Amino acid sequence: MSNSDMGSSSIQLEPKMERSSTLAMLALCIAATMVTLDLSLINTALPTISEALGVTASTAIWLVTAYQISVIGLLLPFASLGEIVGHKRMFFYGLALFTVSSLVAGVFTDLPWLIVARCLQGIGGAAVGSVVTALIKRCYPADQLGRGMGIYALVVGLSFTAGPTVAAGILAVSNWHCLFLVNVPVGIYCLYLSRRYIPVTSGSKGRFDLIGGVLCCAMFILLILSLVAFARGGVSAVALFKLLGAFFCFALLSYHQRKHAAPMLAIDLFKQRNFAFSSLTSICAFVTQGVAFIALPFFFHTFLSATPFMTGMLITPWPAVVACMAIISGMLSDRFNPGTLCTAGLLILATGMFTLCFLPEKVVFLDIAWRMMICGAGFGLYQAPNLKMMISSAPLERSGSASAIVALSRLLGQSFGAVLVSFAYNISPDRGPYIALGIGVAFALLGGLFSAVRKTKGIETRTFNGSRPVEST
Repeated sequence: MSNSDMGSSSIQLEPKMERSSTLAMLALCIAATMVTLDLSLINTALPTISEALGVTASTAIWLVTAYQISVIGLLLPFASLGEIVGHKRMFFYGLALFTVSSLVAGVFTDLPWLIVARCLQGIGGAAVGSVVTALIKRCYPADQLGRGMGIYALVVGLSFTAGPTVAAGILAVSNWHCLFLVNVPVGIYCLYLSRRYIPVTSGSKGRFDLIGGVLCCAMFILLILSLVAFARGGVSAVALFKLLGAFFCFALLSYHQRKHAAPMLAIDLFKQRNFAFSSLTSICAFVTQGVAFIALPFFFHTFLSATPFMTGMLITPWPAVVACMAIISGMLSDRFNPGTLCTAGLLILATGMFTLCFLPEKVVFLDIAWRMMICGAGFGLYQAPNLKMMISSAPLERSGSASAIVALSRLLGQSFGAVLVSFAYNISPDRGPYIALGIGVAFALLGGLFSAVRKTKGIETRTFNGSRPVEST
C-alpha cells in the first residue's frame, strides 16, 4: 500500500473514531443523568409515595436514605475493584444492575421491597459513578479533556437541579411507578451504546482488598447516618456515637492499607497537592450549592409565599446559566490556567450568594433572577476546570479512584449542605434561610481559598499566540 493510500485511509478512519467517541460520551452522559437524577427525583414524590403506600413521611424518607448510603458507601470500593476488572466492565454491570433494580422498584408496591430496590439502585449507581470520569478521560485527548469535563459538569449540574421539575412533570401525567420505570428503556439503550462504543480498559493483576472494602463502606455509612441524625435531632449521643464509629473505621482502614501501593481510600492521591486541594475545593463548592438548593425553597415559601411552581421558576436561572457556562468554562480550561478559572468562579459564586442575603422586602422576579444568574455563572465557571485538575492530577492507572473521589466530593458536599441548613434552622427558625445563605457564602470563599493555594505554576494548559501553542503558568 502506498503512502498516499495509507494517508487517505487514516483520514477516513478519523470520522469513525470521532463518531465512536461521541457515542461513548453520550452513553456516559445518559448514565450520569440517570444516577444523578435519582438523588433528587424521589424527594419530590415522597409525599405521593408515602400516601399511596400508607406509611408516614419519616418512614418514606428511607427511600432516599437507602440510595444515598449505598452510593456513598460503595464508591471507593468499586473504584478499586474497577481498576482490577476494568473500568468498562464495572460501568456496564453497574448500569445493568441500576436498570434491573429500577424495574423492580417500579413494579413492587411494598415498602420493604422498594427499599431493597433502592439499595440495589444505589449499588449500581455507585459502580457507574466510580468510573465515569475515568472513562471520559479515555474518550478525549489531553488537550481536549476540559471540553469533556465541561460536558460532564453540565450533565451533572442540570440533572441534580432538574430532579424536582422532572418528577413534577411525570407525576402530572402518570403515577409514581413511572419515576422508576422510565429508567428501564433509557438504561437498555445506554447499555447498547456502552457495550459497542465505550473503549475497552484492561484491569490490573492485583487482588481486591475485601477487608479494606468493608471498612471503607462502614466508615461512609456511619458518617452519612451520623449526618442524618444531626439533621433530624441536632447534637445527640446517638449521632456522636455514629460519628465516632466512622472515625474509628477510618483509623482502622488507614492502618490496614498503610503499605498498600494503591490504597482504597486514595491516600496516595491526596499526597498530591493539586488533587487534595481540588477535592476540598469541590466539597466546599457543593456545600454552597446544597445549602442554596435546600434553603432557597424555604426562603421563597416563607417570605414570598411562593407556590412550588413559582419556586421552580425562581430557581431556574441558576441551572440555566450553569448550562451555558459549563461548556464555555470547559473550553476555557483547555486554553487558560484552570486554577485561576476555579478561584474566579467561586468568588463570583460567593458574591451571588451574598447578594441573596440582602433581598429587598418587596421583590419581583428580576430581583431574584439576576442574583441567581450570578451564582450560576460562578458555579458553572468553577466546575469543569476543577474536574480537569482532579482527573489530570491522577496517574492513568489510578484514574478509577480519582473518578470515585470526584463523585464522593460532590455527594459529601451536598450532604453537609443539608446538615448545615438544618443547623441554621435550629439556631433561628425565623432567620434560618439567611443564616444558611451566609454559611454558603463562607464555604464558597473557603473553596476559593483552597483553589488559590493549589500549585498552578507549570500546569499544562493551552493558550494561543497566533497559531503557536504556548505553556501558561
